Amino acid sequence: MKVTDLQPNEYAAYYSTYLQLVSDECSLTEELEVSVHNFIRFVQDIPMDKYDYRYAEGKWTIKDIIQHLIDTERIFSYRALRFARNDKTELPGFDETQYGLVANGSERKLQEMLTELALVRQSTIMLFKSFSKDDLLKTGIASGNSASVRALGFIIIGHQNHHIKVFKERYL
Repeated sequence: MKVTDLQPNEYAAYYSTYLQLVSDECSLTEELEVSVHNFIRFVQDIPMDKYDYRYAEGKWTIKDIIQHLIDTERIFSYRALRFARNDKTELPGFDETQYGLVANGSERKLQEMLTELALVRQSTIMLFKSFSKDDLLKTGIASGNSASVRALGFIIIGHQNHHIKVFKERYL
C-alpha cells in the first residue's frame, strides 16, 4: 500500500499538503523506516549553532520542532491504534502550541531527542506492521475529522517531511 492508494475521504483536506510530500515509491512501513533515517541524517548535518535558532520572535527552534514531531507521532499512532481496534470514541484534538510551550524541547540534548524519535518511530513501524489490511482501512474521528488508519501513518511521514522543508526555508 502506497500513499497514492489513499482516497480523499480518508483524511481531512488540511493534510493534503503533508501527503503530497510523501514518496509514492515505497509502502507505508518502508517509508516510515526510510523517512526517519533520512530525517535524522538531515538534522545531524545542520550546524550546531542553528539548533537553538528562532527565525522570528515566538517561533520554535529546530529542537522544539523535533520535540513537536515526537509528540505528534505518538498522538497520531495512538489514534491509529484506537481506530484499528474499532474504538468509535471521537478523539479530541490537541493544542500543539500549548504542548510546545511546556515540552522544553530547546532545553533537551539533541542526541537524546534523535534517539527518542528513532525509538518512537520503531514503535510506530511495529504498530503499523501489526495491522491487517482490513485494520488499515478502518476509520475514526479525531479533531472533528474522519481519518483512516493508513492515512494517519502517511500523515506522520508527510508531517516530518513538511518540517524538513520548513528547516530548509526558514532555518538554514
